[in-house]
Amino acid sequence: MNEKELQQMRGSDIAMIFQDPMTSLNPTMKIGRQITECIIKHQGLSKQEAKVKAIELIEMVGIRETEKRFNQYPHQFSDGMRQRIVIAIALSCEPKMLIVDEPTTALDVTMQAQILDLINELQERTGVGVIFITHDLGVVANVSDRVAVMYAGKIVELGTADEVFYTPRHPYTWGLLASMLCLDDDDMDLYSIPGKPSNLIKPPVGDAFALRSEFALHIDFVKEPPMFKISDTHSAATWLLHDLAPRVEPPVMIQKIRKRYEE
Repeated sequence: MNEKELQQMRGSDIAMIFQDPMTSLNPTMKIGRQITECIIKHQGLSKQEAKVKAIELIEMVGIRETEKRFNQYPHQFSDGMRQRIVIAIALSCEPKMLIVDEPTTALDVTMQAQILDLINELQERTGVGVIFITHDLGVVANVSDRVAVMYAGKIVELGTADEVFYTPRHPYTWGLLASMLCLDDDDMDLYSIPGKPSNLIKPPVGDAFALRSEFALHIDFVKEPPMFKISDTHSAATWLLHDLAPRVEPPVMIQKIRKRYEE
């Protein structure tokens, strides 16, 4: 696509919610204008028609006194309300796909839960597809149907939420899950993944995670692993899944998670 075609697709077909609502909104423009601007540009409605739709969107994302809020500036909203306005803008052109990038990072725990509930509710109501980008595994477990685990800019494991959380197969996924605090296990030490992330300016040869993995094989330092199919919906990029690879047991924490799943 050329730039004009891409601009048309952005907003109308694919929209995005960023993690910091204050930098996503123009502090010099009233909220109503920021929402109607998108509607007029992408849907060709009149200013009055766009205003009616904008007020409906403000109400839909859970903000009261919509007429008053329509004429206010971003600094007159709380962080949670600003994030709701960003969501309203993203939904203003009825996109088919919504990319959500760490939308709760700047919010307190209570507000995080409200925003996640709102996104889930809007997804069910509108049918929009949601790609959720986050480092918070608790959020992943609560919102996702399918999960893609990424390391060094590449997907290393892909599957349903149940497959990735309860029967993970990649050492990096093992490390992520083992790093989660388990409140009902008194004798479990909190695990941390050793080493540092790869330098992507000069990426390592072979498996980028090998230098940090206690399960690394010799081939991991020579050749990058392909995605091995585990089931119709589950795959992982690790040489441990090769037919000739030695059998290894995942960390104790992962074994406990798997046991609970089987029970």
